[in-house]
Amino acid sequence: MQRVKPVRACFLVGLSKSSWHYRPKPRQDSELRRRIHELAGQHPRRGSRFIHALLVKEGNKINKKRVRRIWREEQLTIKKKPSRKIRTGNTIPMTAECPNHVWTYDFIFDQTLGGTTLKILTLMDEFTRQSLAIHIAETFTSIDVKVILDEVIKERGAPTFLRSDNGSEFIARDLGIWLAVQEVSTRFIEPGKPWQNGFAESFHSRLREECLTQEVFYSAQHARILIEGWRAFYNAHRPHSPIGYQTPDEFAATWLAQSASHPVPCS
Repeated sequence: MQRVKPVRACFLVGLSKSSWHYRPKPRQDSELRRRIHELAGQHPRRGSRFIHALLVKEGNKINKKRVRRIWREEQLTIKKKPSRKIRTGNTIPMTAECPNHVWTYDFIFDQTLGGTTLKILTLMDEFTRQSLAIHIAETFTSIDVKVILDEVIKERGAPTFLRSDNGSEFIARDLGIWLAVQEVSTRFIEPGKPWQNGFAESFHSRLREECLTQEVFYSAQHARILIEGWRAFYNAHRPHSPIGYQTPDEFAATWLAQSASHPVPCS
């Protein structure tokens, strides 16, 4: 049987000669794969979209699909946590409408290598997602909480509402009087309903996964240094999907710039 020449074969099947002679070239993406592995190691609970956002912020012009393809080829897919069923109607009351509208604060606990308990107070702006302060101590009183709030209020102004649970440090009479003088209204969540303080719960989940479980603290001071470093990263470099993969600082700056030209009413 006579063998058909490649040129004739291409003509018969309608294929261009360049396609016949094409040989795929291996992709030169070893450096990109290495960087993706590094970011995946630094953020073990984050997926390919989060890693893509970090790569873009580093100045890389790269397609989401390419990152996802490498992510799968390198078998970096994380196991999803089992979802918890939330009953219908469990919504967060008093949704923030602008910066400084609603702040939320709460405590999360950890410990040093020697077993000393660390009580960590977190304060954030629910609208911008900015972490306004994280303070670490072995114990806290309502006076300590007031001092921390006073520092932040002097820096960026007072919020309209302050959300918290019914912890003794938050419902103390002296703190309530001071907040009233500052014209800050309080909103306490109902006992046994942590979802009403969902922003604090979500922030604590990020703090736990990305910092507390990744670090070993030798003392309270050591914890302060490492956690403050993470807070700086969280505000300035960590993208957030609910705000279009912007960082909290970027989102706040964008909103302020837009509101300057088109004022947005905030109740």
